[in-house]
Amino acid sequence: MIDHASYTPVYRQLAEILRQRIASGDLAPGEALPSETQLMQEFGIARITVREAMKALRAEGLVITARRRGSYVRGEGERVPVIVQGTVDVSARMPTPQERQELGIPEGVPLLVVEREGQEPELLPADRVVVRMSEGT
Repeated sequence: MIDHASYTPVYRQLAEILRQRIASGDLAPGEALPSETQLMQEFGIARITVREAMKALRAEGLVITARRRGSYVRGEGERVPVIVQGTVDVSARMPTPQERQELGIPEGVPLLVVEREGQEPELLPADRVVVRMSEGT
């Protein structure tokens, strides 16, 4: 329930409620979240409050929003192994809007930047790769 007397902003309370529903499996990967209107009615809150909560969940990478289709619980998807050998630097950062679009990365998902000596950096969505060290390195 939303506590309007709490010092915690209402949008954070709503985000936490939805986060708990996702963690418990009440909202499964790929499942649509309730619409803005449904959440407004269920919790007696304003549309902007719902939008701020959804924005927070997108930034965490928990949900994705498709225009005119709604918001959905983000699934894990298939993970792709990336084998590294020798001297390799791997760092993480948030993608630029252009990188997000080119690589199809949802909001809130960082990039892994794999830098090998003498090669261009490889940009990988952190939610879709597993970095493995080859034997003997």
